Amino acid sequence: MARALMFQGTGSDVGKSLLVAGLARAFTLRGLKVRPFKPQNMSNNAAVTADGGEIGRAQALQARAARVPLSVHMNPVLLKPQGETGAQVVVQGRVHATAKAAAYQGMKPSLLPFVLESFDLLKAEADLVLVEGAGSASEVNLRAGDIANMGFARTADVPVVVIGDIDRGGVIASLVGTKTVIDAADAALIAGFIVNRFRGDPSLFSAGMDLIARQTGWAALGLVPHFADAIHLPAEDALALSAPPAPKPGARIKICVPILPHISNFDDLDPLDAEPSVEVRRIRPHETMPVDTDLVLLIGSKATIADLAALRAQGLHHDILAFARRGGHVMGLCGGYQMLGETIADPEGIEGDAKIARGLGLLKVHTVLSPDKRLVEVEGVAQDPAVAAPFSGYEMHMGVTAGLDAERPFAVLSDGRPDGARSASGRVSGTYVHGLFASDAFRGGVLGALGGAPSQAAYEQGVEETLDRLAAHLAAHLDLDRLLSLAR
Repeated sequence: MARALMFQGTGSDVGKSLLVAGLARAFTLRGLKVRPFKPQNMSNNAAVTADGGEIGRAQALQARAARVPLSVHMNPVLLKPQGETGAQVVVQGRVHATAKAAAYQGMKPSLLPFVLESFDLLKAEADLVLVEGAGSASEVNLRAGDIANMGFARTADVPVVVIGDIDRGGVIASLVGTKTVIDAADAALIAGFIVNRFRGDPSLFSAGMDLIARQTGWAALGLVPHFADAIHLPAEDALALSAPPAPKPGARIKICVPILPHISNFDDLDPLDAEPSVEVRRIRPHETMPVDTDLVLLIGSKATIADLAALRAQGLHHDILAFARRGGHVMGLCGGYQMLGETIADPEGIEGDAKIARGLGLLKVHTVLSPDKRLVEVEGVAQDPAVAAPFSGYEMHMGVTAGLDAERPFAVLSDGRPDGARSASGRVSGTYVHGLFASDAFRGGVLGALGGAPSQAAYEQGVEETLDRLAAHLAAHLDLDRLLSLAR
């Protein structure tokens, strides 16, 4: 059976996911069989596993860092917020229920056996399991029935390392405060702490590390400098969308992406962001679409009808329709594809009350939502003669789309199935495939069709190289042998 070590944070977005990914690669390079594990995650950014389930995108990156296939057991409970109905509760890769926040709190104890089963299955095939907590270790108001942080650690008897983020300020208070408010038996499981995202001269914070160690009684395990190359790795959740992208004064292709309330699978944008010649403009509520736009890209949504209503409430649908009338290129991925059609019907109330919503009408197709979720990895070839490139990706959607424009499919998949639709002009298209921009040939074909130079970037290779640099970065600033000795 493997040893395990859990990484919890003083708050959300302190870098837990990135540290676990880097450590997974570092220990894998040492020859260990490593598995990532997160008992409970909340994210609409998900990945499809080989066995037809889904897990959080962060655990998918961690599995990639460990060089192992994705498994539903790496993230046994995934919460996917979806508008007025609350959150979709995915258990061991499959939709289990839909619940609002209060109801979910009562549901958590019944989910613990699934969490422990998945944890034991991973331990049976590994040397080391790196466990990531969720949110903050100091949320003692949620401690009863907890399965994500100390509740899991206590039940599974896993030692804990607490991570604080110095970049957001108050790291001494947040770490010392965590020790102050948590239960004494929980605190006894904490073996040490890490201060993350430091900028500047490390010697200036040595007294701070000593103070935290004295006040908490925890071992100081390392001061990790900010890792700037993290921008080249897929982001975990929608918090990343709030940060403005780096300016690209030489960008020749401008892609506009409306940021809607229930946006999902937004890592579809990462390969485009990595292109030096492409500027991906996130259009916020009440912003207008720039006149020099080359492509409007509507990406995934966990509540398509609600996001379509938000698009209209912003008035952005007028900009998109006018852009299309002028001959502009518009593309929709998954929920974005559904929005481009003429109607979206929800007869079973998947997203709330049963209704039929009017789409943007840019594609002659109609969508009917259904409770059956399609989760599958796919390969295919784009059918647009201007692109005509192969790609790989995955489907993750609820609903069926059909109509006249679907007779001109966006792609033909490797099993012979047609996917998506194209308008008669070829300038509007939609597909159910996520992740296809990570395929260099396809991405290059799209950029070439927009008038740009063919892409020279190798996106997947770049992710691998970044994970190697992250592992080296952590090995230089953390004592890996000591961390390994803390695991049990």
